[in-house]
Amino acid sequence: MAMNTSHPVSALPAAPPRETTGHLLLRAWCVFVLVLALGGVGIVHAIGPVATAIVILASTIVSAIVWAVVRPPVAVRRLPFLAFGYIAWAGLSLVWSAWPAASLLTWALLVATSVQGLFIGSVLTWRDVVGAVASAAKWVVAASLLFELAVAVFVRGPLLPGFAVPEGSVDPASAWSRGDLFDGGPLQGIFGNADLLATVMLVAIIVFAVRYAARAPRRGLLWAWIAAAAFLFVRAGSVTGVIAAAFVVLVLATVLVMRTARRPGERTRWYALYAFLGLGGGAALWFGRDTVFGALGRGADLVGREGVWADVLARADQHPILGWGFSTPWIASEPLIDGWIVERGQTEVQAHSMWLDAYFQLGGVGVALLVLVMLAYVWRSWFFAVDRPRWDLRADRPYSPLTLLPTLVGGLLVVQGLTDSTPLVSWGWLFVVLFASKIKQSPLIGVGPAEQSIAIERGEFRGSAS
Repeated sequence: MAMNTSHPVSALPAAPPRETTGHLLLRAWCVFVLVLALGGVGIVHAIGPVATAIVILASTIVSAIVWAVVRPPVAVRRLPFLAFGYIAWAGLSLVWSAWPAASLLTWALLVATSVQGLFIGSVLTWRDVVGAVASAAKWVVAASLLFELAVAVFVRGPLLPGFAVPEGSVDPASAWSRGDLFDGGPLQGIFGNADLLATVMLVAIIVFAVRYAARAPRRGLLWAWIAAAAFLFVRAGSVTGVIAAAFVVLVLATVLVMRTARRPGERTRWYALYAFLGLGGGAALWFGRDTVFGALGRGADLVGREGVWADVLARADQHPILGWGFSTPWIASEPLIDGWIVERGQTEVQAHSMWLDAYFQLGGVGVALLVLVMLAYVWRSWFFAVDRPRWDLRADRPYSPLTLLPTLVGGLLVVQGLTDSTPLVSWGWLFVVLFASKIKQSPLIGVGPAEQSIAIERGEFRGSAS
């Protein structure tokens, strides 16, 4: 017999779980570290290389202290040892380096960047990592827009590094900003370089789109951020950025197609098709570069890169096994670098190819180690994106959009590395170490000791891994 009762049968209402203050501060610190990495070139232009080096050193020490205090679970056997091998070889090159002071300085920067990547991957969950990258990208996008706006409104002309206003005419290549926001000319953002601006804006578009697909809070605002990043990307007028964007779209399409495979062997046909398209497209782009780059308003030599490659290769062949010694980037004040390769009145500080740079600095051994590092990263990030999440007999769990970020960034770095050395330094190397270690430590989003212990700290873990 049914009876009336005034006592509810459901659980009593409770406030939703909230993040602890400590975790909020931790995530804010990780965002600051990512801003330093993404906007590092702009910081150098603003406060100089010495002050920037002090900031990087201090931030690395703080991260190490926080890491020791938080003590997140880390599976030592699943650390990115291939990346450690490349770092160790770069450090060992101090023994035979032609520029030991530059090697020591830049190797310290490489170690600091690697520590920061490991730190972020260890103390944040996958969802927090993507959120932190998105937050850092917003700061960089906003800073670039406001910087270009301020120069166009108040300076109304070129601005040199250190916020110096030139008294007469100045070479546009040496300007931090050309003040062309309202004149239709190419923008350089806080980076002082259109190619770097385009690349970072492409990273921003990728992470904003991933956050939107993952149904992040305030999704409507993400469209505004995507539009702002796309505006800066277009105004940068970077040919290499356009090529990288096309490759990222191809990678995304391939991942989404691979996710539709239902039978064994079905992916093989898609792999063959996309390999044919990729190799054919690459060959057509290379042999038809006169027409393609001419249509895009650039020379077929990629703004002098072929000449730089020839000079670097000629010197690298003098020490083909061990190289001349690690220095990424090159230090322009070094006697062997100063005035060696001069483009548009400035000494080049990179080979404009991470592979050629590795060969020049670390020889054939360094190239082999770098190939293993990038191959392992691309391999793991690829299957992290295309394989359905599974840790038991259940085989119908939905894919997470968050798994797209490492492989799309990996595709971007692979293309960029052909004509730029950024993947070896700053945010490029940080992302390689961060994502490589995170995938190995937490191959499934929300599953495993590292993910769940941090979720408990955030107050969101409810005992379910689905």
